[in-house]
Amino acid sequence: MKSFVACISAISWLLCSTNAFYMPGVKPTTFKKGDEVELKVNALTSIHTQIPKPYYRLAFCQPEGGPEMASENLGEFITGNKIQTSPYSISMLQDMYCQKLCQVVLSPIEAKLFKLHIQRGYHNNWIIDNLPSAAIGSTQAGQRQKHYAGGFPIGFVDKASGEPQKKDKKGLTKDAYIFNHVNIVLDYHQPDPSQDGYRVVGFSVEPFSVKHRFLGGYEWDGKAQDGFAKALKTCPSGEHMSRKVISKNQMVSPGETILFTYDVMWRSSPVAWSSRWDVYLNEDHLVPAQVHWYAISNSIFVVLFLSLLIVSVLVKNLKRDIAGYNSIVMDDEEDDTDVDESGWKLVHADVFRPPSSFPMIYCVLVGSGAQLAVSTILTVMLSAVGFLNPSRRGSMMNAILVTFMLCGILAGYVSSRLYKAFRGRSWQVCTVLTAILYPGTCFFLFLLFNTVLSFYKSSGSAPFLDILILATMWCCVSIPLVFVGAFFGYKKEAISFPTVTSTIARAIPEPPTILNPKLCIAAAGVIPFASAYVELFFMMSSLWMDQYYYVFGFTLIVFAILLIASAEITLLFVYYQLVHENHRWWWFSMFSGGSVSLYFFMYSIVWFKSLESSRMFFTYLLYFGYMFLMCFGLFLITGCFSALTSLWFVRKIFGAIKVD
Repeated sequence: MKSFVACISAISWLLCSTNAFYMPGVKPTTFKKGDEVELKVNALTSIHTQIPKPYYRLAFCQPEGGPEMASENLGEFITGNKIQTSPYSISMLQDMYCQKLCQVVLSPIEAKLFKLHIQRGYHNNWIIDNLPSAAIGSTQAGQRQKHYAGGFPIGFVDKASGEPQKKDKKGLTKDAYIFNHVNIVLDYHQPDPSQDGYRVVGFSVEPFSVKHRFLGGYEWDGKAQDGFAKALKTCPSGEHMSRKVISKNQMVSPGETILFTYDVMWRSSPVAWSSRWDVYLNEDHLVPAQVHWYAISNSIFVVLFLSLLIVSVLVKNLKRDIAGYNSIVMDDEEDDTDVDESGWKLVHADVFRPPSSFPMIYCVLVGSGAQLAVSTILTVMLSAVGFLNPSRRGSMMNAILVTFMLCGILAGYVSSRLYKAFRGRSWQVCTVLTAILYPGTCFFLFLLFNTVLSFYKSSGSAPFLDILILATMWCCVSIPLVFVGAFFGYKKEAISFPTVTSTIARAIPEPPTILNPKLCIAAAGVIPFASAYVELFFMMSSLWMDQYYYVFGFTLIVFAILLIASAEITLLFVYYQLVHENHRWWWFSMFSGGSVSLYFFMYSIVWFKSLESSRMFFTYLLYFGYMFLMCFGLFLITGCFSALTSLWFVRKIFGAIKVD
């Protein structure tokens, strides 16, 4: 599937969007009249299986000498893009009518494969001059409509009769039809009318299923010149194919003879080359920008409400408590009497005690979260300004890999600083765990899924060489950078705390039911999830339903709101835990901030029904495996941000009181 991309793209889960300017990803190609315009084919995809398949796995027409692989980058291979040449012959500004491509007699295996892929909703993904094919279809009202994402289907199952479809022993529908004729519609723009130069600015395909018949009653064998010249009875003379002239659809069955044909239509367009991707990236016209703004406005109000709550509850109470406590200390210094300590001030000798459970793992998770957070922000910013866009396939995957590796130095630095503050001694183990925990989990699952995809003969399986490149980048770049960051972190002075930690830990009283730590952790994720819920729906559609997502400005805002909301609600709960003398706030702050990831995962379970997934077990494994990685990454990001914010908050309030 778009596999690893979706995965680590999800690493940064809430990547952002904007309707800012667009920077074209490639140099424009100018054609002269009659020049060849190459049509390339990409992998077959289906939102129901999430398993891309090679185009020539099915019995489609192949170019002479066999298909050749187009040049691709690492990101394209990892994301399942397998672009190859095709036998279609297209010339600039030359319309074509019912061109014969090849004729195929289906064997039982070929018919079965076609039927299987049609039933599972596989789509063709063609490319001309780096533009993906849009699909032209008919609505229920009979109107023609374009869809710019996801390609066009390879066939259909006839359900018009309303009768239940007969199925074989394996559950395959017996009556399946293939789209063996396509109208290729190309829009061109002439930048300079005084010169013979044209650019492709639009590409769409209207598929048809036609049971072709030759004049004279025999079929073309693909070799005989008289057969090649023989006219087709099923093609309109001097006109392009339309549904009104089709009398019978082309069924898929063993022994069936299928003739593949195509029309080419050129149309002048005022759209400039630099704007040709706009219609793809703004296809969410059915969901206008006002929807995004409405959701963001609600989220901003939520954050403002939380901020006011913190100001009214925390700041006001803290100022009163600190002022009163310090005045008592000043008055009683000469009398040498005990100070009346209560609430959060009572735990000043325990509040900076290292976590009682797994302090090293805590440091590792915070360091990994810092690495993910910064790499996510950098990737989003690059996308927002147009450096990463769909016209440069694999560019986002490459950017995610590079920024994540380079941010390894930050992961090592943060984890080492915390671990030194906890007076840990096994710094080598801490650094190694920081370098391998999250990327190792991603790499292990990627290898597992890649192995299974190779057994399915999926184009989503990355070649061994690319896996070796990934492993080399991880071992030779990312891990050393983590050690470099750890070196500088351990070299600096340890983080100083404003109070002295006692030798014996203070007992924690039984909290009220409403302040039970587990209940607070579960409640902490509700508000951040609600603030990002709407944008999450669009991102899920992009990741799993072949939709373009390019509103990175909106996502950036939502991502910031998510982090702020998580941090604010965590601060509020940490304060009340300290007020009730619970000094174990380290893990509490991380789990409270990261609990939003649990709600994201539960939402993904509910949203999974939208895919109308196949019954293949691997589809479930692929979906929930990558969703787990995404939610784990989100847990690290929000948990790290909330934990570091809580550390700042606790140091601030305890640094404001005078304690011997």
